[in-house]
Amino acid sequence: MNTKRQPDAQPDPPRSPQPVGSTPVSASAHPPQSGSGGKPAAGDRTASGLPPAMASRPIHPQTAVRRPTTPAAPAAPATATELPGTRQGRLFSLDAYRGIIMIVLAAGGFGIAQLTQLPPEAPVWQLKGMDYEQWQGIGFNFDHTVWQSNFCHWAWQSDADGAWRRDVKSVCVSFWDLIQPAFMFMVGVAMPFSYAKRAAAGEAFFSRTLHALLRSLVLIVLGIFLVSTNSSETKFEFVNVLAQIGLGYFFVYFLVGRRFWLQLVALVLVLVGYWGWFASYTPPYTIDPEVGATAETAFEGRFASWSKNVNVAHNFDVWLLNKFPRHTADQFTHNEGGYQTLNFIPAAGTMLLGVMCGQLLMTDRRWWQKLLGLILGGGICLGLGVLAGHFACPIVKRIWTPSWVLFSGGWVIWGLALCYFLFDLCRLRWLALPLVVVGMNSLAFYLMGQLLVPWAVRLVQTHFGSLLLYYVGEDILADDMFGRVAWPVTAVIVFWLIALWMYRQKFFVRV
Repeated sequence: MNTKRQPDAQPDPPRSPQPVGSTPVSASAHPPQSGSGGKPAAGDRTASGLPPAMASRPIHPQTAVRRPTTPAAPAAPATATELPGTRQGRLFSLDAYRGIIMIVLAAGGFGIAQLTQLPPEAPVWQLKGMDYEQWQGIGFNFDHTVWQSNFCHWAWQSDADGAWRRDVKSVCVSFWDLIQPAFMFMVGVAMPFSYAKRAAAGEAFFSRTLHALLRSLVLIVLGIFLVSTNSSETKFEFVNVLAQIGLGYFFVYFLVGRRFWLQLVALVLVLVGYWGWFASYTPPYTIDPEVGATAETAFEGRFASWSKNVNVAHNFDVWLLNKFPRHTADQFTHNEGGYQTLNFIPAAGTMLLGVMCGQLLMTDRRWWQKLLGLILGGGICLGLGVLAGHFACPIVKRIWTPSWVLFSGGWVIWGLALCYFLFDLCRLRWLALPLVVVGMNSLAFYLMGQLLVPWAVRLVQTHFGSLLLYYVGEDILADDMFGRVAWPVTAVIVFWLIALWMYRQKFFVRV
């Protein structure tokens, strides 16, 4: 990991002012040729474009006639930084999209899921406009689904009074489940820009490859560090998003800059191969309470191989993770959430989708072709994911099934298309800037969110708690009111101010 302070741009040299109505002429320009007898011919023109007779007359600036000019073509979307050797640069949409992801992660979903866990009789639900049932639907989008995701699978249930209500917890996929795919997808989007910039700067292939390898190792180590923060020993587990990115990053690197068809073939091989490996295993049972499995996380029939903690990836983790040293006598038996180390294999497909989209944005195609490509690409992925979820394997984020790669890929590609439209085409810079401040230091912001939330909350409570209680009210900030939302939001504000300082100082944390 290193930190970079970007040098200030050098100002352009001052230009000499030109008289109004005149045209600059090179010192080496030849004088205009005259007609016979030394007199100017009828068609001769001076350097100013006027006949010789008129050129000698003084022309008042306000009466000078300007030549009509051809209107210039619309400028290409502005970029955050110019990429040497290419016509595209660092798009605002990339940093803004990363900023959205990091803010949501650092805020822990803004405490909305915790708010909705308050019982129906809590004071917050007695306020006007705070409908308990509606907020259960909102809270669903800020928590992980139990196991399987669906596409618009609506369910209706009858209340005690006979009225029919929609079961909000059966809605397709939660927004929170899409944050990690978006994180990994944006890593892939940035890779073509990053390594093209390094190549344009003259960095050799071996040096770029070594950098990719070191980046992978650093991310894996950071992932282990984060999962061990609340442990008395080092936990050699690799399900943290940074560790998952690190495990797949080096392999994806070798597909950066390749042709689209080759990347597509690699994606198909990864997804089909991983599906075949799972499908070839027949579990002895589908529900094992000892490893956290329940009826909600179990499948029957042809989908039984994708049940929680009774699949081949789980068996691999039981074998692998017990090879690492453990100071306690307890052996690794299962992951509570059902996450597996080998998720990084199909997750590399998510990053590869990002690489393909990043290379699309780097081309010289027109803006509408890029936008249309993202929209169509997202629709194709989403459609294929739904079909795969019905006929090949269930859509499960926790074990990153191939259908989940396509299903979530469609949503995150559409997210990129929306950011590209808003921030690079519509040029909503005022809206992008607060997000870019975070996106330019995404790793630092993520680490602050993972490690410093309690510190930030204590900081605000110590120095500004009395002011907040006075102006907002102690009742409003109580735990059974809006306290579960207010304090995570204040922590993110502290982190954003730190990120703003780093941005203004041009201090960016890189791996």
